[in-house]
Amino acid sequence: MKINRLFEIVYLLLQKDRITASELADRFEVSTRTIYRDVDMLSSAGIPIYMNKGRGGGISLLPDFVLDKSVLTEEDKENILSSLSAFKSVDLREKNELLEKFTSIFGESYIDWIEVDFSSWSNQNDQADIFKNLKNAICKRKLVTFIYSNSKGNKEERYVEPLKLCFKGEAWYLYGYCRKRQDYRFFKLMRVKDLKITEEVIEHTTYGQVLHEENKYVEKLVHLKLHIDKQMAYRVYDEFEDYKKTEDEDFIVEIDLPDDQWTLYYISTFGPYCEVLEPKEVREKLKQQLQETLNLYK
Repeated sequence: MKINRLFEIVYLLLQKDRITASELADRFEVSTRTIYRDVDMLSSAGIPIYMNKGRGGGISLLPDFVLDKSVLTEEDKENILSSLSAFKSVDLREKNELLEKFTSIFGESYIDWIEVDFSSWSNQNDQADIFKNLKNAICKRKLVTFIYSNSKGNKEERYVEPLKLCFKGEAWYLYGYCRKRQDYRFFKLMRVKDLKITEEVIEHTTYGQVLHEENKYVEKLVHLKLHIDKQMAYRVYDEFEDYKKTEDEDFIVEIDLPDDQWTLYYISTFGPYCEVLEPKEVREKLKQQLQETLNLYK
């Protein structure tokens, strides 16, 4: 794209004192006439670029030129660099050079005040590959297929038109049009296996924000009321928003969780320090699961 070439020309000139038109033409695989037009366009946009013809000539920028002095405010610059610093964490296992380029263009040291890591503490190379491949499929508008495990553990092959990668509630999701369900769906990346990118170009598109209230990732939920011992206070503070303290400093917690096996497992991670008060059905299911576990060790 022309805008990318223009940006790259400015970046190259900031790194070198002078570049010939033929060198730029070879780099971008265009004619020297195209490079001359690019220089005219940059000059018209206020970039102090000039050309010297003849032996030893070339294309240069005026000394000490930095982009933000002609285009961006200090606040604009800080917002761009901070956003790039945070966003580079999703460029999993790839070197992100964009932050370095903008820092160089802005012409001064960037105050490194923010760091974000969306990955877990465990080594998840498979997830990194899935993320990277989905990003490529979205950008190239290619249909993908994968094996997906639903909340009940059932596995199905899905054909999905990938539209957007979303981060919500400590997890990554793919938002796309599911050919099987003939509707837009969210797919949790942790449940995606055997991802393949096809050569078929997708038809559906999406515009604007998809993580809004009426279009969110939905599973059947159950409202839980839990009694959690004060010895688990650190987990209550970290994992729950709605809780009350009892007279003996224990906690009464209310929360909506998926009505599936995962919720039973999650409750069991509290061991003897958590009691299900409501609903009765979940209390009985948990009791049965714990009894079945004990029977394995008889």
